[in-house]
Amino acid sequence: MSAEGAIPDEVPLTDDALLGGRLHLLQPARGHRAGHDALLLAAMVPAVARHVVDLGAGVGAAGLAVAVRLPAARLHLVELDPPTASLARRNAARQQPDLAARVAVVQADIATLARSGGPVEPAPRAADAVLMNPPFNDPACHRISPNDRRALAHMAPDATLDGWVRSAERLLAPGGHLALIHRPEALSAILAALDRRFGAVTIRPVHGRPQAPAIRVLVGAVKGRRTPPSLLPGLLLADSEGRPTQEAEAVLREGAPLA
Repeated sequence: MSAEGAIPDEVPLTDDALLGGRLHLLQPARGHRAGHDALLLAAMVPAVARHVVDLGAGVGAAGLAVAVRLPAARLHLVELDPPTASLARRNAARQQPDLAARVAVVQADIATLARSGGPVEPAPRAADAVLMNPPFNDPACHRISPNDRRALAHMAPDATLDGWVRSAERLLAPGGHLALIHRPEALSAILAALDRRFGAVTIRPVHGRPQAPAIRVLVGAVKGRRTPPSLLPGLLLADSEGRPTQEAEAVLREGAPLA
């Protein structure tokens, strides 16, 4: 029997090593699974951050990767789905004791954060950095997965980005950093959601192969700034032979930051 709110016993789990073995995650063998996106997102968090909130944390991959890289930071991992939040707690607890003590998992809707009647933590205007990996695919344009948990993680209209950004704004202290990863087609919706709330926006395309279109965009922003956006050099994950690039290996295996 599984505990209430936990992943059912009949759901097979895998135990996966990330960051060159410094992070171990339990996650469902099928459906939505953490991978490169989470590690790229974690690499965007500034080294000076001391309080980090991960919105839509899933099983905890991005937030726990931040905790591995930043040993002085404490983190709140916010996840809507109760079984997935339960698995994030298990993943936090199975890391090194000093890391586990710095991580709290909050099962909540991001719309309730930093609002009256919402969770007490994470508190309003207290975070140095917020990271988010919002559901990528507009259900009006993409086939919806029959796996309920995968659909929850992947499917949401682009219009919901505004709610995610509003939540980040409520949580961040003035001058706090927002980091998000998304598909390139959503860039206009991302910029619209950031407008008049965030500035100093940086946009870094992520390419799977040379000469191929970007498969992701990494977007950073600073609360309250008015500096114009910057387009950064792209990140190439693999060369023409499919071998990981040196920069990708540094981020995905060694936990190096993305400037």
